[in-house]
Amino acid sequence: MKVGGFSSPEARAEYEVVYERGLAALPAPAGIHDIPTAFGVARVYRFGRPGGTPIVLLPGRAGTAVMWAPNIEALLRHGEVFAVDLIGEPGRSEQTAPIRDGADQAAWLGTVLAELDLTAVHLMGYSFGGWLAANFAARAPERLKSVTLIDPVLTFGGLTAGLVVRATLSVIPVVDRWARPSFLRWISGGAEVDATDPVARVIDEGMRTYRIALPSPRLITDDQLRSLRMPVLALVAGRSVIHRPARAAARARDLLPRGQVELWPSATHAIAGEAAAEVNARVLTFLADCEAIGKAPS
Repeated sequence: MKVGGFSSPEARAEYEVVYERGLAALPAPAGIHDIPTAFGVARVYRFGRPGGTPIVLLPGRAGTAVMWAPNIEALLRHGEVFAVDLIGEPGRSEQTAPIRDGADQAAWLGTVLAELDLTAVHLMGYSFGGWLAANFAARAPERLKSVTLIDPVLTFGGLTAGLVVRATLSVIPVVDRWARPSFLRWISGGAEVDATDPVARVIDEGMRTYRIALPSPRLITDDQLRSLRMPVLALVAGRSVIHRPARAAARARDLLPRGQVELWPSATHAIAGEAAAEVNARVLTFLADCEAIGKAPS
C-alpha cells in the first residue's frame, strides 16, 4: 500500500504559499504541535487558553485547519480549540505509513489526543472529518464528551453516484483543470468559487497538488451508530449532494440514542462556511447543554 504525498517538490512549494496565506485567516495559535503517530506526524494548531472541555476540529477533505476560519473565533467563546491537519491529506501533517482501514484512522487520532493529554473532548467534524469523528466515537467513546457532525460523508447515508463520478474526474490529470472547479461549484450548490477566499484556495490547491492514498471509508453501520451513547449533534444540509439528505437525517434520528438531528433545508454541503454564523450559534448552544448535563447532580 502507498502513502499520500505531493506530486512533486515544486507542487509542494506552490501549495505552501497558498496554505500560508490561508493560515493568516485564522486567529494566532497559542501553540503548534507536531504529534508523532504510527502512521505519520499530525500537525495540530491550538487556540485559546486551557479551561473547560476542549473542542477538537476535524476538517473536510483537503480543508486542513484553514477551513475552520469562519468558526474558530466563535468556538473560542466555549474554550480551548484544537484544529487538526489530517494525516494522509494535504496540509502540514506527514503520512509515513499506509492507513488500511477505519481502525488505523481511529488509532492515529487516538494517539494525537493522548499525546496532547486530552482525556475528554468535544469532537467536531465536517464532511470526511465527520466520518472520522463518528468512526473514532464508535471505537473510543470513553475519550469523548460529545460529537458534532456537520453534513458528514458516509455516516448516515451512502454516496450519491454524481459525487463519485465528479470527485473522480476532479483528480484525473489534464481533465482536472476544468473538472476540479466544476466539482467545487457543484458541491457548493452551484455557487461560484471565490478565487480570493483563502479556504477555497487551500482546498483547490490541495486537490491539485496532493495525491491521496487513503482507503475508501466504509459507511458507518447501524450498530456503530447505536453504540454512540454520548450526545451527538448532527446537522444535515438539505441541499447536500453527498447523500440523500432527508433519508440520511431519518436514519440518524432512528439510530442515535442521544442524537439531536437537524435537517437544514436551504443549506448546501458547504454549510460549515456558508452558514457559519448559524452553525456556530447552534454548536455553542449544544456544547453549553452538554456541559450543563455534566455538572447536574446525579
